[in-house]
Amino acid sequence: MIDPIFWLGLSLLLVAVSLTAVLVAAFPAFLELARAARSAEKLFDTLRREFPPTLEAIRLTGLEISELTDDINEGVNNATGVVKQVDQSLSDVRQNVQNVQVRTRSVVAGVQAAWQTLNRPPAPSRRLKKSRPERSRE
Repeated sequence: MIDPIFWLGLSLLLVAVSLTAVLVAAFPAFLELARAARSAEKLFDTLRREFPPTLEAIRLTGLEISELTDDINEGVNNATGVVKQVDQSLSDVRQNVQNVQVRTRSVVAGVQAAWQTLNRPPAPSRRLKKSRPERSRE
């Protein structure tokens, strides 16, 4: 048989060659990882600079939207009050118109009655004879 030291040396040589092959194959991947790490670092720097002002702008926009919502709610409430007042005024106007119609009918009826009375032919007058004394109806 062959010497065990030979086999040990051959095994170590094959392990060394395998590790070298893995490192050679992994070297481009390590370079790509380094480039990705630099890009990520630039991105994080940009985010660190830009993110707080953006968040502040979003917060201010939220506050403005809240104020506008409050203003709109107030306007809607005011408009509701105005609509209620207009509705009440219309109801009052309807009631007044009905009252005026009733009064107008009464006035028209009165004028018609007066007109008929004025245009009636005179009734034949009853003349009492002087020879008869008037009787009292008591």
